[in-house]
Amino acid sequence: MRALLVDPGSPARLRLGDAPDPVPAAGQALIEVRHSSLNAAELFFAGTSEPGTVLGFDAAGVVVAAAADGTGPGAGSRVVSFAGRGGWAELRAVDTADLAVVPDDVDLAAAATLPVAGGTALRALWQAGATAGRRVLVTGASGGVGSFVVQLAALGGAHVIASVGSPERGEGLDRLGATHVVVGLDGVDEPVDIVIDQVGGPQMVDAYRLLAPGGTLQSIGWASGQPAAFPPGSTLGSPEPKSIVSVYNGSGLTDRHRQLTALLDLLAAGKLTVQIGWRGSWEQVADAAQALSTRRLAGKAVLDIVH
Repeated sequence: MRALLVDPGSPARLRLGDAPDPVPAAGQALIEVRHSSLNAAELFFAGTSEPGTVLGFDAAGVVVAAAADGTGPGAGSRVVSFAGRGGWAELRAVDTADLAVVPDDVDLAAAATLPVAGGTALRALWQAGATAGRRVLVTGASGGVGSFVVQLAALGGAHVIASVGSPERGEGLDRLGATHVVVGLDGVDEPVDIVIDQVGGPQMVDAYRLLAPGGTLQSIGWASGQPAAFPPGSTLGSPEPKSIVSVYNGSGLTDRHRQLTALLDLLAAGKLTVQIGWRGSWEQVADAAQALSTRRLAGKAVLDIVH
């Protein structure tokens, strides 16, 4: 099969080449991949993985062979899936617990954006607790994960404050449900109940300072690449403790099917919008990687797997 392979000598350290067809285990379905998406972590792994590795977390396509143990959907089903690697290939073998059937009226390319970005957003909000009537600050709100957080928090009844890096990056977030759009944290003068942070660094420290007693900061990324230096005593003394919680949405989760089904249901009902800022053939992966790494991308990048 054809696949995107890690190659240190190629642009974005990736090139199209040949890889062995996957051999499914008993509890795995074999999928003909039609679309995948690009995540920042994959670009990191492209720089640390062995040459010839096939990366790719997200993949949507059609089941060509159902799981031998009888679990999961049958051949011909349209599905979206998550795995630690293997999504950037013509074929993928994936555990049936890590996929979900895509409704007929949902575009497979849109579905391909959901596992990592939508799943991380959903998990962060699940961990944070009820959002109805609460003030939720979302940093890095214009990115793939951030745009999902804004929408899901708004659907949960939150007062959503979307923080972006520039006025241009904030365009359209009000239509996704943001009550206020701010640059950095300028103008955020009242305490917030929940912070969903993917910037890290000094802004994370300032966002933690904005938390009301009993509030929680869910850490889902560290785009700034800078350390977060908390002043001595700044995490002490509240009668209602504030918390910083890490959000994990990688391999080994037991509720992946529930996550994906919840997101697909919202997409099918027209309650969730997928923001696709770049889409093209996987032959153009270097262009997509550059758009993502230089932060020129609003929303997600989708790779069309051309057979």
